[in-house]
Amino acid sequence: MAAQNNAPLPDGLDIAGYRIVKKIASGGFSIVYLAYDGEGNAVAIKEYLPSALALRQPGEMVPSIEKGNLPIFRIGLKCFFEEGRALARIVHPNVVRVVNFFKAHETVYMVMAYESGHTLQERISRVQAKGSRLSEEALCLLFIGVCSGLREVHANKLLHLDLKPANIYIRTDGTPLLLDFGAARQTINVDSPLLAPMYTPGYAPPELYAKGSPLGPWSDIYSIGASIFACMAGGPPQPANLRKKEDTMEARFAQLERSYSAELVGMVRACLAIDPMARMQSVFAIQKTLTAALPAATAARQLAREQQQEKVQAASAGWRAWLNRIGAVMMRSK
Repeated sequence: MAAQNNAPLPDGLDIAGYRIVKKIASGGFSIVYLAYDGEGNAVAIKEYLPSALALRQPGEMVPSIEKGNLPIFRIGLKCFFEEGRALARIVHPNVVRVVNFFKAHETVYMVMAYESGHTLQERISRVQAKGSRLSEEALCLLFIGVCSGLREVHANKLLHLDLKPANIYIRTDGTPLLLDFGAARQTINVDSPLLAPMYTPGYAPPELYAKGSPLGPWSDIYSIGASIFACMAGGPPQPANLRKKEDTMEARFAQLERSYSAELVGMVRACLAIDPMARMQSVFAIQKTLTAALPAATAARQLAREQQQEKVQAASAGWRAWLNRIGAVMMRSK
């Protein structure tokens, strides 16, 4: 089934109390817009619009969907909504914050807090253009934050399933943010053999290539290893499906040991094991290895930062629980 180019919503459109400023990203699954809410705060709005299933022409608001594609479209829409609702419960500085959902134009929109910065992929490209590479300390600090966010995601019984440098956003203060979760897309792939896979070669674990293979935290661990590898090597590892035929990664790992510690390269090698049982067994284990690779003074500052984040999280969770209790009391009183 060929993907189509979908026209974005027009700039300046008012929708559900938000004003669209411009399209800022698009892919095979969705379109993302910069918008402003009623108070003038910038937000990012993601529109569910899989290009393999729905077509929207310029000037139109509602996409056209062939009758045969409608059941699959609705399955994906439901998964998109449910995943966003689960993400909205997560309050963590390294996970994109979902602030609202609404339905319009026969699809669903996810509203997220807008952050200034750039993607890790953009940083890799800039560093590579200078003939340089990310330092071990900078790489460890960055992925300690990524692991912190991913641990919270896994604690909420969610998977990312599309972890790669393009989906790791770096704020202007240097802290990372996990974006663009792929679990809903994977659900569509499972339910519909008609759709082409939407994973990214090099970053996708081998179990994403094999229909029916169990997915779990180990799948995201492979993608963490692939993303760290990309920072070290300037590009992704060999795609997992090709590695099963002829694995050429060992020579590339050996080359990385000229610039990075054997401990760090060994951790990446373990994350990228084809067999899930041979990988690092938890995101926390990766985080511990990264922290151990930091200079002592940097590690102490990082620990203090994490402790402060935990306090903020606990306070935010308590505030949300209080609001939920008040809401429940109000509902019962009606």
